[in-house]
Amino acid sequence: MGFYMLQGRYAHSAIKNLVAGPQDRTKSAADIAKAAGGKMHSFFMSFGDYDFVVIMEQPDDQAAGAMSMALGAAGYVTDLKTTKLFTGSEAKAAMKAASDVAASIRPPQGK
Repeated sequence: MGFYMLQGRYAHSAIKNLVAGPQDRTKSAADIAKAAGGKMHSFFMSFGDYDFVVIMEQPDDQAAGAMSMALGAAGYVTDLKTTKLFTGSEAKAAMKAASDVAASIRPPQGK
């Protein structure tokens, strides 16, 4: 399973409902992650460009994409952004692969 960060904004109607009836959306977020085949690790409300951030594991990119699309289609959240995350060991493996590829890179040549 891979790690993903999901960021999004609540639609105006969702914010109106949350103000009228405050609630902790952590369980709802966990249920959605589980429905896509994964597990939520953290749910945070946030200031700035996004209203919430979710850190989760999903079986693969397709499951993460399905979750994001289902959320967007529901209409309660907007501007969803899903980011693939790497563990330290995954990042190290990518660095090793980059080192191997770097040997084949040649700078552009002028005339």
